[in-house]
Amino acid sequence: MGEGFGLVVRFSLRDRTAASAFDRLCAETLEGIKRQEPGTLTYVTHVPVDEPLVRVFYELYADRAAFEAHEAQPHTKRFLEEREQYLVGTEVTFLDATAGKVAV
Repeated sequence: MGEGFGLVVRFSLRDRTAASAFDRLCAETLEGIKRQEPGTLTYVTHVPVDEPLVRVFYELYADRAAFEAHEAQPHTKRFLEEREQYLVGTEVTFLDATAGKVAV
């Protein structure tokens, strides 16, 4: 399990209009991730219960190299550039996997 690399990102959005636009940007980005990133094992966006202006991403990669490949993709670069206009805050927590169960 020691090879896994992940992160949790919490995005706070400006308002409901920004949240809708951010969700569209996320959907477009996810299409690129599905097509072009075999090292991205899990990439899920969540809306916390009772927090409609928050999005939480859970991302799991085969290893740090897979994460770096994800960051280098055109769809990811576009997401990173465009997301700021919708946000009031971002919190990132990087995770090293030590134990667990992974679907095959």
